[in-house]
Amino acid sequence: MIVPQYWAEGRLQHRDQRRQVTVRRFGWSDVSQADAQANADARVLAALARVVAGEKIPKREPKVPYHGAAGVPIREEIVGRHGDTIITRNSYGARCLNTPNVLFADIDFRDKPGIRLTLAIFALLMLAAIAIGWSMHSKWYGIGAAVLALIFGYGVSTRLNDVVLWAKGGVEGSVRARIARFIAGHPEWHLRLYRTPAGMRVLAMHRTFDPGEPAVADCFRALGADPVYARMCLNQHCYRARVSPKPWRIGIATHMRPSPGVWPVKPERLPERNGWIEAYERAARNHASCRFIEAVGSEAVATEVQAVQVLHDELCQAMGEAPIA
Repeated sequence: MIVPQYWAEGRLQHRDQRRQVTVRRFGWSDVSQADAQANADARVLAALARVVAGEKIPKREPKVPYHGAAGVPIREEIVGRHGDTIITRNSYGARCLNTPNVLFADIDFRDKPGIRLTLAIFALLMLAAIAIGWSMHSKWYGIGAAVLALIFGYGVSTRLNDVVLWAKGGVEGSVRARIARFIAGHPEWHLRLYRTPAGMRVLAMHRTFDPGEPAVADCFRALGADPVYARMCLNQHCYRARVSPKPWRIGIATHMRPSPGVWPVKPERLPERNGWIEAYERAARNHASCRFIEAVGSEAVATEVQAVQVLHDELCQAMGEAPIA
């Protein structure tokens, strides 16, 4: 996991008889701005050599918080360090905990039918439409049935999904059942469960995990973790958990300024940014980002993990009664 303190950008041009190309690359460092610039210059020089050699690679990297261009680390303002754990402020202003080896995963409650169920229903209805047309010896009956299948297919899949969720105890019951099945197959695991505004969060307590371990991918898949988050963990070699509320859930109607909130910002824009942050943090004091529910599985606890858990619970106000947002 790399969350640099300093950022810079390198830019080089190359002209020959056929064309002119400009290549840009970011650089980063935890040492100094000059070191970040040296890193940027080295990266842009290497990228330009590949372009001149005829390799088709992007000529510039997007300025995004994380999960952007390959090889570019998390690009967010660092607001705290606790050993290997780093607290950053994300692009919409909330604080996030970043850890290289303590497994977190958020599981969103989904009350809409998945794509596979919807496609299966459409396929069955279209097969029925073909059968109707065949049995009636009329393509028009078949076309009419196919049109009805297209019109009502999503509604049918939604109703069927509602029935399945009801049988499982609703969306939360469905997620809890998924977690219970996972623990039944992995009794050595110890998971702490938290309620979030849109779902649940799990924290593995029994040991640390490299994000590239097959066990992590299996866990994410079994629990239904967000696939985008799973890819981020692999790309950035870390896990993340939001530890302060989303601004729009606590009455902050404006976006963090300047927009977009990608770090760093120009020095002349810092007062504007800091003013927004002060208002946000005042409102955030009265809200939690998640609430602890229970622990399941074994009682094994790794010391390194427990330190991160205590920090997480404090920052999230997870053990109190404040509304979650």
